[in-house]
Amino acid sequence: MAEDDWNDDTAYDDAVRRARRATRVGWTAITGTLTTLGCAAVVVTGACLVAVFACAYLVVSVNR
Repeated sequence: MAEDDWNDDTAYDDAVRRARRATRVGWTAITGTLTTLGCAAVVVTGACLVAVFACAYLVVSVNR
């Protein structure tokens, strides 16, 4: 009965499984955050470009 204790890797396997799950959750959170920030940057850049073109149009149309 005492001979089987030295080869019991159940706790180690459980710790590895939990660490891999935590790593997957972490990378998923990082990827989601970066994707959201990237999309927000694209939207803000587009809005700024629209504002610049609108202002340029107003300047050109007023000076005619």
